[in-house]
Amino acid sequence: MLEKLTIRDAELSDMPIIVDIYNSTIPGRMVTADTEPVSVESRMQWFEEHSPSFRPLWVVESNGSICAWVSFQSFYGRPAYNGTAEISIYIHQDFRGKKLGKHLIQAALDACPKLNIKTLLGFIFAHNEPSVKLFNSFGFEKWAHLPNIAELDGVERDLLILGKRI
Repeated sequence: MLEKLTIRDAELSDMPIIVDIYNSTIPGRMVTADTEPVSVESRMQWFEEHSPSFRPLWVVESNGSICAWVSFQSFYGRPAYNGTAEISIYIHQDFRGKKLGKHLIQAALDACPKLNIKTLLGFIFAHNEPSVKLFNSFGFEKWAHLPNIAELDGVERDLLILGKRI
């Protein structure tokens, strides 16, 4: 499967599938703090905050169909933090558990030097053990533990910030 993947910069026309993949993760209460589906319109400012040379938004295609996306976002929005970015990876449900996440983290790490990213962060719910394990396997370390910071369906959840110097 992985040899047929293409990673490219997202285009506006990709937004419906980007949002669909994102929304598909909401019911599982493992990946996002959103509790209801979002709309393409509500995500337009987020889309526009990305740029191929500074904070890319990539889509991943398998045989011409988008199966995942990767977002680099600025941390804290101040110029002194320009060397730090948060990475988010969202995978279509049909492609989860197939080592695509490993491929995408490696691609992101490989891109960091040309993007002038010196520090990469992942914000991950502590109960999302598969994601924590995946990031740890690439040398990300726990830099922060925010206990009971989110509430999902009446259950308080911890947020971990995992970091890696590039």
